[in-house]
Amino acid sequence: MDYKDLAKQVVILIGGKDNIENLTHCVTRLRFVLKDEKIAKTDEIKNTKGVLSVIQQGGQYQVVIGTEVKKAYAAVCEEIGMTDGTTEIKKEDSEKKDNLFNAFFKTIIAVIGPILGVLGASGILKGALSLCTTFNLLAPTDGTYQILYAFADGFFYFLPIMLGFSASLKFKSNPYLGAAIGAALVYPNIVTAYTQHNGLTFLGIPVILMSYTSSVFPIIIAAYIASKIERFFTEKLPTAFKSMFSPCLTAIIVVPLTFIVIGPIATYMSNGLAALTSGLYNLSPLFTGIFLGAFWQLIVIFGLHYAFIPILINNIATMHQDPINAILSVTVYALAGVALGFGLKVKDKEKKAFGFSNCLTGLLGVTEPIIYGIALPYKRTFVCAFIGGGIGGAITAAAGLMMYGFGGGGVLGAPMFLNPTGNNGHFIIYLAASAASFVVSGVLAYLFGVKGDEK
Repeated sequence: MDYKDLAKQVVILIGGKDNIENLTHCVTRLRFVLKDEKIAKTDEIKNTKGVLSVIQQGGQYQVVIGTEVKKAYAAVCEEIGMTDGTTEIKKEDSEKKDNLFNAFFKTIIAVIGPILGVLGASGILKGALSLCTTFNLLAPTDGTYQILYAFADGFFYFLPIMLGFSASLKFKSNPYLGAAIGAALVYPNIVTAYTQHNGLTFLGIPVILMSYTSSVFPIIIAAYIASKIERFFTEKLPTAFKSMFSPCLTAIIVVPLTFIVIGPIATYMSNGLAALTSGLYNLSPLFTGIFLGAFWQLIVIFGLHYAFIPILINNIATMHQDPINAILSVTVYALAGVALGFGLKVKDKEKKAFGFSNCLTGLLGVTEPIIYGIALPYKRTFVCAFIGGGIGGAITAAAGLMMYGFGGGGVLGAPMFLNPTGNNGHFIIYLAASAASFVVSGVLAYLFGVKGDEK
């Protein structure tokens, strides 16, 4: 695939470099923010070789490429002259006003997106270490275990530092100041004061200590407020004093404000969100399992799954387990099964190779090539995935399965179903639910999804 040619065509059809305000990418999509989406020739872009689909959602113009999106992203960056490592094409603020939903969606993608790969890696490694201790391959006292666990648990433990940096980049403020504010939240003396129930005051004001390790929302809100205050001092202070005193004065205001007001309120919100998620699940676990297992991939189509990521991370941070992501995990097996059934049934060699190769990527948690290359063009296969996913979701929910970490989907996420306490009876049920989703969807796709000789 010639990605330079692909990039040239996409940039032309999207309205040229001057129509691009911002460009990022996720696992499978180029995510453009355009000045005017009406200029883009969407139908022609969809028909461009190397493009699976185009989604316009959340204030973004999303060009679905597939698993080779990084190559396409690099080629587009070269085509538009974006070589300085930033995702911003133009620094000035856009005149276009987003509605509240679009603004929230863009913020979530910008803050959470850059750390997802490493966050997933830490979750996968943590689950793999649990697998090693379960089968007595390693002991928690072994040096090998402790060194690897330092990364696996450390990233999630110090998540406020990472999010502080990422959020500050989004809010166009000093990212190192954001990281330092996050560091204050997880500073060892503060953590000790919380665990030992020691009382703290700031200028006589009592501080309600909370656990901010692994937290999500407190630091994002704090980074947003810090960006406003820092901008104020940067504009008002003399040039000679800006670099040192602007972050200093910002920290003096924001850090105490975070501990006294922002942190407790955001923590209560986080706990409430986790309780709401559990409450909705507990109303009818079986219905939740069937519904989410069947139709979660429809949310992925519109690119809205990013909006749910903070909720899923928050569930792990507050409850140390998550029943919702446990259900969602089976949906990738349903689509992988569809890809296998499709590959076995079609006669065209290129389509057959596409089905087999993307069965593997689906098992590794990347489903969008299957959605846009198989499920949507051959709609009956999508119905097959709905049925298989619904069955797998029902088994998962009925058994009360939980995920104990946040990471990759498919087989890479399997270790996160291992209970850290060592009680892993439910892991067998997870394997059964995943197998049911895969087999049912695959058999249905082979029998009813396609005739085999479609053009």
